[in-house]
Amino acid sequence: MSKHVLFIHSAGPQSVHEGSDALKASLVKQLSNDYEWVAPPMPFPEDPKYAQWKAVLDESFASIHDGVVLIGHSLGGSVLLKYLSEEKCHVSISTLCLIASPFWGVEDWRREDFVLFEDFGSRLPTIPHMYLYQSKHDEHVPDTHMVYYSEKIRSLNTRLLSGNDHLFQDGLPELVADLKELQ
Repeated sequence: MSKHVLFIHSAGPQSVHEGSDALKASLVKQLSNDYEWVAPPMPFPEDPKYAQWKAVLDESFASIHDGVVLIGHSLGGSVLLKYLSEEKCHVSISTLCLIASPFWGVEDWRREDFVLFEDFGSRLPTIPHMYLYQSKHDEHVPDTHMVYYSEKIRSLNTRLLSGNDHLFQDGLPELVADLKELQ
């Protein structure tokens, strides 16, 4: 039986070759034999609201199985952390992978509906493997956001990557390697 992956895309346009599309396609291609993918379209990605994205997560979590791998790209990662730290999760999560996820409430990142509780790290369910992948020179989400997350989530494995990638349209081999190592 294959493992389940719940993939939550970034904000912004999500048509073919936009937003998280190429990243997701690359991950699916490289991991397709081992994982069954759920990647719901999130509502109004060009003007996202947490309450609307939360409603989709409620539905998604109702249909996934224990041992799920969660992957959130950019805003998708932030939303997963908010959801997991504020809602009761009824499935076990084997791995959480955050990709270039903004830390809301710092610097110029002030979308109040996405801000996490101060103690959000202690509110997360037990997740054996947690990763954050961030490009050192990401032009959208500064690498300082990785530092904020690592200060709040002590068990977070951080992967600071060279370059300026945010969309990872050519894939994310580090994430693929980490997941394959866990099998």
